[in-house]
Order: sequence, then structure tokens, then C-alpha cells
Amino acid sequence: MGGALDRWWFAPVSPRRVRILSVVVYLFLPLDMILFTGGVWGNAGNPSGYRPVLVARLLHLPGANPALVYALFAVVVGAALIAAWGRLPRAAGYTVAAGYLYWALLAMSYGKVDHDHLALVVALFVLPTAVRAGEQAAGWAIRCVQIAVVATYFLSAYAKIRHGGWEWPNGATFQWAVSRRGTFFGQFVASVPGALLIGQWVVLLAETAAPALLFTRGRVLYAGVGFFALFHLMTWAAITIHFLPHVICLLAFLPLERAAIGGKRAGRGTAGQPATVVGDGAVEPVR
Repeated sequence: MGGALDRWWFAPVSPRRVRILSVVVYLFLPLDMILFTGGVWGNAGNPSGYRPVLVARLLHLPGANPALVYALFAVVVGAALIAAWGRLPRAAGYTVAAGYLYWALLAMSYGKVDHDHLALVVALFVLPTAVRAGEQAAGWAIRCVQIAVVATYFLSAYAKIRHGGWEWPNGATFQWAVSRRGTFFGQFVASVPGALLIGQWVVLLAETAAPALLFTRGRVLYAGVGFFALFHLMTWAAITIHFLPHVICLLAFLPLERAAIGGKRAGRGTAGQPATVVGDGAVEPVR
């Protein structure tokens, strides 16, 4: 069991996947901090509204104030751009991770917690560990991001039943959401008899089955990732709620290393040799 668990945790992955995912994540952060967790800016002068979440309480983190918000934004964005450029990848990466964690805790401590940021925070902490490391270190970092993605879905399903009971899939949950913020598309779907009720069960069952993504490969895995990406697209189209930080981390399941980098294909070995795929999408030259 120990050997099998090690092979699963440290399944070789091309470091190129870590590099590409890191660049995407780092370049996404400024957009997230301005648009998606931008409530931090508005709460900078609202000390009475600060209700720190558990981690913030344990670390005794102060609430937002204008000087802190501007400084934190500058540090995180500056370090993210440096890390994305490939300079000081570990030092800049860990600076981004610590700074953005503080930013996310502030964003979630003023009355609303967004679970779509869990995988993003995990990614920021684990991706720097695989910089200039081997395929097993890259595999461990990618696996951690994948687990965070799956945990977001599975724990979401658990929370639905824990707090909403079986009324969540059997009641008017989606109808309530559409009535509050539904788009034209959402209203159209709601007009189809039984569509929203079926959708509630599909979402609950899919989130419960999400751990299967960790143990599937090839077309089955890509179909699963495609399903969840489509689910988030449909959610945005119907009620304008997106999970973009989480969707970014879904890329950890895809063979990003096959993308062209520096004019070379990741699927080619050294010195023009053909390559074989090993482990979880990693590549190595045929010897």
C-alpha cells in the first residue's frame, strides 16, 4: 500500500505543466484582486464589518485599511509578475502565496466566503515547490492542486445536504436562484418543466462523484473535466455566477506540457528523439 500510495502521490509529471499552470495562475491574480475579490478595496475603511474567518483569527490578522490594502496589492501583483517571468521563482512564488492568502482571508472576512478560491490558494503554495525540480516533485504539486479542486466539489455536495438537507436537490433551489438573478438563458431553462429539478440532482451527484477525477485517465478524465467546465459555463450563463478561480485550477488535470514552448513541442524528446508519455502525462525520451 505504501508503494502504491507513493506512486499515486508522486506520479511523474513534466515540470512544463507546473510552469505553464504557474504562469496562468500568476497572471490571473491581478484580475482576481480587482474584480473577484475586489470587495477588499471597499472594506478598507470599514473596521466594524470585519469578522475574521478562523485562519485570520488564529493568525491574529488585522482587518483591511487603506495603507495595508494598497501595499498588499502592490506586493502580490509585483511578485506575481516576477514569478510569471521566471525570475526568483521560489522567493517570488512564496511571497505571492503568503500575500494572496492574507488578501483572500480579508475578502472572506466581511460576510461572504467564496469556496471557489480554495484550489487557487493551494496552487500558490505548492507550485513553487516544483520549480526546477524533477518530475516527481512536479507530480506532487500537481496532485495537490487536483485534490483541492476535487475537495471543493465534494465538500460543496456535503455542505448542501448538511445545511439544506434533501430539500436542496428536491426543492426549488435553482428556481429561487433564477428568480433572484436569472438571465434570459436562465429564465428559458426554468420554463422547461422539470429542468431545474433534474439540474439540481445532476449537480449534487456530479460533485459527489468528483473524486473519480483523481483515478481516471485519458478520455474519461478529459470528459470529466469538460463536464465541470461546461457546468460552470452554464451557471454563469444562467445566473451570472462564475467560478473562474476554480476553473483555472481545473487545468491541472490537462496535459499542458504538450503545448508549444519556445518553439519546441513538449511531446518531443531531446536531440530530436521521439518521446513516450509516462505517469500522469509526463514525457521522457525513448532510450
